[in-house]
Amino acid sequence: MPDSILEEIFVKRSQQKKKTSPLNFKERLFVLTQDKISYYDYDAEKGKRKGLKGYVDTEKIKCVEIVLPEDSAPPDRLYPFQIIYDEGPLYVFAKSDQIRKQWINELKNVVRFNKDLIQKYHPCFWEDGIWKCCQQEVKQAMGCRVLETKNGGSNKDGGFLVRDSGRFTGKYTVSVFTKAGGETAGSCRHYNICVTTEGQFYLAEKHNFSSIPELINYHQHNAAGLVSRLKYIVSDRARNAPCTAGLGYGSWEIDPRQLTFIRELGNGQFGVVKYGKWQGRHDVAIKMVKEGSMSEDDFIEEAKVMMKLCHGNLVQLYGVCTKQRPIYIVTEYLANGCLLNYLRDVLQHPSSILLLEMCKDVSEGMAYLEANQYIHRDLAARNCLVDSNGTIKVTDFGLSRYVLDDEYTSSVGSKFPVRWSPPEVLLYCKFSSKSDIWAFGVLMWEVYTLGRMPYDRWNNTEIVEKITAGHRLYRPQLANDKVYSIMNNCWHERPDERPTFMDLVMTIKDLLFNM
Repeated sequence: MPDSILEEIFVKRSQQKKKTSPLNFKERLFVLTQDKISYYDYDAEKGKRKGLKGYVDTEKIKCVEIVLPEDSAPPDRLYPFQIIYDEGPLYVFAKSDQIRKQWINELKNVVRFNKDLIQKYHPCFWEDGIWKCCQQEVKQAMGCRVLETKNGGSNKDGGFLVRDSGRFTGKYTVSVFTKAGGETAGSCRHYNICVTTEGQFYLAEKHNFSSIPELINYHQHNAAGLVSRLKYIVSDRARNAPCTAGLGYGSWEIDPRQLTFIRELGNGQFGVVKYGKWQGRHDVAIKMVKEGSMSEDDFIEEAKVMMKLCHGNLVQLYGVCTKQRPIYIVTEYLANGCLLNYLRDVLQHPSSILLLEMCKDVSEGMAYLEANQYIHRDLAARNCLVDSNGTIKVTDFGLSRYVLDDEYTSSVGSKFPVRWSPPEVLLYCKFSSKSDIWAFGVLMWEVYTLGRMPYDRWNNTEIVEKITAGHRLYRPQLANDKVYSIMNNCWHERPDERPTFMDLVMTIKDLLFNM
């Protein structure tokens, strides 16, 4: 039998798997091992463990955090914590805050390298079919509070994380903890990830790589000028962060024999999109481009450039399969699908912070494109995806240039994104990062209306007339004046009066900080 790490008698709350199921609270003996957290019936009089009542595999745990206690909670339910896994939260009540902290710290240490750790959680209970903190009515709805992640490698020599560089959007820094030179407390050293003129990434000169994951993998085995090799990942984001560009392969051409097709996700502008595996282990989305829908030669050339675009709020292009027809576009797979459907079908009563964080995610991805002088041309909620942690990522940037559909490429066609287009695009087809800014304002409106169609009472011709005459979308009920002001700033008639995406990132972050 595996060695137990901790054992303790806790009060366990029933998991209320149905909205109508009654709540009950029972004492259980909890046993934590490296592989499982199990709970047993317990004979208090004899002090003996009885039958196993349930368990959770530690590899399936996504988060361990405290829960705010109920109003007027009895003495034995003052120190709750939650263990979140696939089936939802397991609620446990400790006898003291000290015992609760001990178990949370030990559990976080055990699960720190789990692949599905979440970034947002619910600080209050799920009860009677609703989250008490944010009033959402879907049990699997993403959390409404950002998790401050800390884990086991943070105070070890060689502990490291990859993070956004604070001053430069789209730039990354590797921070390494070291006790070099006999330092007792240790200190952090920071190394900026640099890019050569050929688009290669490096920390130390002469050691260049085609992707950031490839760079990290090298320095996990070689210090090569750093104070230490990168020994311990101290952030769950670092396993995938800042993104998975090329997954360390460095080649933009993928052998189609390495792809396994699992199920269809839907039909896009260019053809069928399927979920599958690359090399049997990497989750991917595969766009099967129907012939005649795309200017293929131009796109294939551009794909080499697009693979270099690397940001945590952009859907990563892994590569293309161009040796056969139809050609395949292989990208990062995001489990929660399209943002538009997520807004309409999943979110029920989202908090204002949650909606604004969604907008922040999109603005940061777009600020990176802006900094790299890349124009999206078709920014909308339908062209953003949601990952398993609730992070929003922008997809299909720049692809509209390669559409061969006349209805799509003409501003009078029914498929053209008229509802997201500013006057200079509608009148003169003049695209720029400022036209993307206008579209972002409309996307914010989509978020705050939970996926309503902009100008839903007008056809395309009426929209062009109204927009050029100065009409703008109304303030959504869920948007306060400050949020609506951000949208309106995106809809100035003159492009030079609109903000940049970096301006928007800073404005949204300030607003979040003060909420």
